[in-house]
Formats: sequence, structure tokens, C-alpha cells
Amino acid sequence: MAPKNLVNIEAVSKSFGKRPLLERVSLGVSAGERIAVVGRNGAGKSTLLKVFTGIETVDSGRVTVGSDVHVEMVSQIDSPDADATVASVVVPGRPIHEWAGDARVRDVLTGLLGGFNEELLNARVASMSGGERRRVQLAKALINDCDLLLLDEPTNHLDVDVISWLVDHLKSRPKLAIVVVTHDRWFLDALCDRTWEVVLGQVEEYDGGYSAYVLAKAERDRQASSSEARRQNLLRKELAWLRRGAPARTSKPKFRIDAANELIENEPPPRNTTELLAFAGARLGKSVFELQDASMDIAGRRLLDRVNLNFGPGDRIGLLGANGAGKTSLIRMLLGELPPAEGKLITGVTVKPAYLSQHLEELDPKWRVLEAVEKVASRVELGKGRELSASQLCERLGFNADGQWTPVGDLSGGERRRLQLTRLLMGGPNVLVLDEPTNDFDVETLTALEDLLDSFAGTLIVISHDRYFLERVCDDNYALFGDGTVTHLTGGIDEFIERRRSMRGHTVASSRTSTPDATTAKEQAPGLSAGERRIIEKDLARIERTLAKLEEEEATIHGKMAEASTDHERLAEMNRRLQEIGRKRDDLDAEWLVVAESLT
Repeated sequence: MAPKNLVNIEAVSKSFGKRPLLERVSLGVSAGERIAVVGRNGAGKSTLLKVFTGIETVDSGRVTVGSDVHVEMVSQIDSPDADATVASVVVPGRPIHEWAGDARVRDVLTGLLGGFNEELLNARVASMSGGERRRVQLAKALINDCDLLLLDEPTNHLDVDVISWLVDHLKSRPKLAIVVVTHDRWFLDALCDRTWEVVLGQVEEYDGGYSAYVLAKAERDRQASSSEARRQNLLRKELAWLRRGAPARTSKPKFRIDAANELIENEPPPRNTTELLAFAGARLGKSVFELQDASMDIAGRRLLDRVNLNFGPGDRIGLLGANGAGKTSLIRMLLGELPPAEGKLITGVTVKPAYLSQHLEELDPKWRVLEAVEKVASRVELGKGRELSASQLCERLGFNADGQWTPVGDLSGGERRRLQLTRLLMGGPNVLVLDEPTNDFDVETLTALEDLLDSFAGTLIVISHDRYFLERVCDDNYALFGDGTVTHLTGGIDEFIERRRSMRGHTVASSRTSTPDATTAKEQAPGLSAGERRIIEKDLARIERTLAKLEEEEATIHGKMAEASTDHERLAEMNRRLQEIGRKRDDLDAEWLVVAESLT
């Protein structure tokens, strides 16, 4: 029996201004299907999801939703009511005795929110961080009974272990149809069995998840002989990685083996580690960063305690850890921005670092993209006689010939981040530090970035929640678990996920065995008097209010930046304020952790 058809769109067209995003597109979703939606930023992926839900009306064509079909959507942006609590959003109007006996509700609350005690359920959503709000959105959608779940960048702000839990949970619900837009390729490969690529107003369909999509697209390009040679090479390189890299060992992509082997028969590994190490040693010497019994204190909390660490020339390091564990602070200490409270930092004398932070740098909005890059350098050396011009590097990171003449003030957030990275690479660093580099990048740009990093001969240190990216560009992984240590993960990201799940299971054990109203203050915080507990709770509320105000101010500034695209002085001032807000949020996150720990 064929699966039930849930939603259809027929000959649908949708434009914004003169630009058509969808042109006479016809698609359908049936029960139980798991569909990945990929495409470049601005291609129309989010618009396609909104068309399915009716949030966006179509210019022409027809959208048909079954009369008894319930559709849920988790969007990139949410605006919770000021007084909304976790309970009122996730289990609205349901008494505790009703939902506490529901295994699925308990599993979702535990997997996404870490439990379901009274304090958590009464927390105001508006005061939460972006990552916490995303978890609340997901929890609401997963608890509701729906036939079709539309997810727009669901893994943004989520830790690696939570993303792994989310995949496992969705796999356990085979009747639920899912359409997902995300740049997280590991998520797509682990969950999806079909792929839609939105390109030039059309939607091209492929069988299988991301790995199968890469294979099929490479075959199409080879047969049609219509793509540029560089693009074909990139696809073959990506396919070779997928066939012999970590994802191939874990998620078992659905490849047609003979065709895949034929495509990659003469494809070398993504990078020659021996060659890169030799070149990096020549430029960097024998020492890069070394911590000797180093400790770090922030807001009265010891983030690092007598840590010994040595990153050498040519090392490619991934840093993992929960939000607030101290990853960014560790990076800032290595770069000399934060001195150790105790111990010693040794930096190689030839080290020339470049740091891609989560905050955008100040640039003259009147500059053209190419001009902003050439302000740094006109050419960059890649080693062994290889070099790139500023224009060539711009093109490799997604700025085509026309895009290179776009004013900086007209760029989107993702385009500004690409420009920031391009300028850093043009500076010719031998140590590259990337803090969440995949934010706002589409899959094609990520593939190009990975290819570029393959030829980077220096030391690479990456903080990211993107499991695929970490496995693709890094050779070693280290984790911060919040206990003051930095742990070398010999078992890779799988080891990190297992350890985090074990820690989370221990933390929420009381939530699994008791209902929220049965948990007393004395049980939650042994040794604390009622007065002491009230003082601590007031401190937490104060920090959360301050964080909420900073996030509101940050959102307001981003809105005003578009209006002030031609006013250089105003843009510079707003950029300075955004950087100041970012620093304050880092400090407040660390302070929140210190105060929250005193309640456990």
C-alpha cells in the first residue's frame, strides 16, 4: 500500500521583487518521507518550507494540504511572548500528572532540555539564549502529534551530542514525515532518504541523503559535461572523502559502490599530511602554543585548572564542549588576549595567527568586496609555488565576478562572514583559529572552504558544533567538559557524545524518577538554607534578565545596520557595540554557570 500523500504543490511560482525564487515547481511529500533541502544561501529553501505551511502565499500555482494533516514548523527565528514559560510553550494547558506519564514527553524534555524539574518548566523563554530557545521550539514540535515536521536550520546553536540525540529520536518515529533545511551535512546523511536541491528557481530531486546526493550530482555533471572542471573536481574530492572518511564508517551512506569507486579511482586523499607538516615546520618552527600548568579564572569560576597542552606545527585540532565550557576563553588565552591566572603560555616566535571570531569586524560599507580583500593583500601564497589572487580567493569562497563588486554595506550576514574569512586568509597566517566558522554558510560554500583548508599548511584550531566539518578538516579532537580539564578524545567525536550522554543522564536522574512538583529545594541543593537558595535564585534571575536585554539590543542593532548601510560612522559605532555585547555575554554565560552550579 502506497504511503499517504500529505502535501502537494503544483506549478508554484514565488518571487520577491524581480527575482524569482520558485518557477512552476511541483512537489509532494508522503507519510514517513525524510527529505533534505539544500542549495545556496538565498536560493529559496526557507521560502519553499513556508509555502508548504501557507506562511508564504504563492504568486501562482496551487498548494494542497490533506484535510486531516497536521503540519508543524520550527523556523530559524522565533519571538516568544515576554511572559511565556517553558511549560506554557511545550505542554500548554496540560496538568503535570497527564504528561509526566507520557514516555515520549519525558524523553523529549530530557533529551533536549536536560530534564523537567519545576525550575526549568517555570523559566521564561524570552530570557533564554538562542540555543535554549531553539531547544524549546524543537521540544514543542516533537511533543505535538503531527504528520509533517518542517525544520529550518534545526541544529543551529545545538551541541554535537544533542544533534545526535535528535537524529535518534526522529528515527524512532517512522511514520513522521520530515522536510529539513540545514547546512549540517552529518544530520542530513544520518536522517534523510531523499534530497531536493533548490537552484535557479527549480527543485532538482535526488534519492538518498547528502552522500548519495554528492555521488548523483557528480555523475550528472560528468555525463552532461556541462560543469566547470573545478566544480567537478570538488565533487569528486568530496565523494572520495565520504567513501573512505569517518562518515562512511559510521552512517553507511547508500552508495552505488561501482559507480562511486569508478569516480574516485585516481582521486588522492584530501590532503598530504606529511607534505603539509614539512611545510608548516619550515614556517613555524617546532613550537606553536604550549600551556604549562595553566589555569584560567572568569567571574570567580575556574574554567581551566593546571592544564598542560601542546599544539604543534601542522596540527589540525577540533575543540568540542557545551556552551559556556570555556572553548572561546581557551582560544583567547592561546592568542594572548586573556593571561593565565597561573602557569605559563609559550608561543612560538614565528607564529602569525589569524582569528575568525563569532563577531563581524568593522568594514567601510562603501568598499566593494574585492577592494576590501585587496586592502589586506593582492595575492596569497599557498606553499610549494602555489598562490591565489584576491579575486581567485573571493571566487573560491562564493563571490563570483559580479559579487566581487557588491558594496560591503549590501552584504547579508553570511556574506559578511565569508568576506571576513577571505580577508583573514589573504593576510597569510600560519596559525588559523576558527570559532564557529560554519555559521550562515550554505553547503556549497562549506565544501569550498574545506577544499581551501586542505591546502593550508599551518596549524588549524576549530571550534564548531558541525560534526561533519570537524571530521572533514581536523585530525585530532579535544573536549572541555566543564571540569577544568582539556581532554584528548582518542575515540573522536563518538567518544565525546558518549561521555556527554553519560554526564547528562547522571544529572537528570532525579527528573526521570520524580514529578516536578515533588522535587523540594532541599533535594535540589543539599546543604543550602531557604534564604541562601533565594539569594542564589535572585542572582540567576538577574543574570538572565541582563542576557535577555543584551540579546534584544543585539537584535535591534542588526536591524538598524541595514538602514544605515551608507553611514560609515554609525555602522562603525554599531559594530563596536556588538563586539562589546559579545564580550559581556561571554562573561555572563560563565557567571551563570558558576551560580547555577551552586544549586546542584
